[in-house]
Amino acid sequence: MHPTPHTSPVRHADAVPARVPRSAAEARDAVARLLADEFGGLTDETLANVVVADALLVTSEIVTNALRHADGVTGFSARIIGGDLQLVVEDADPRHPVLQEPVPGSVGEGGYGWPLVHRLTARLSVTPHRGGKRITAVVALA
Repeated sequence: MHPTPHTSPVRHADAVPARVPRSAAEARDAVARLLADEFGGLTDETLANVVVADALLVTSEIVTNALRHADGVTGFSARIIGGDLQLVVEDADPRHPVLQEPVPGSVGEGGYGWPLVHRLTARLSVTPHRGGKRITAVVALA
């Protein structure tokens, strides 16, 4: 059972566009606040919901990639549009992420995040932006 979102067309996370997260945890916290507002609070049951977990995982993976591979996040926003979560993460590296499936049976660091983001998003785009790139990810909340 999915949590029931409010029906307003657009909601922004408080202070998210004005403050760029310095860590994946800060980005997840901002998205969690937005989702709490959208769903009327986040209880343990709501946090265990697959939709909420997916939204927080996508947030974490995209921000972590910007921190690890692009020297940080230069822009960040999270908002609810038409019942979907829209995440925008900008960084200063113009190189697009590479979709590579991890080698079965291999134990190593990295390579799992971007394929996960592809699987968990309804829409995903990477576009050039101010000498770097902008990643826009849409996670369906219903």
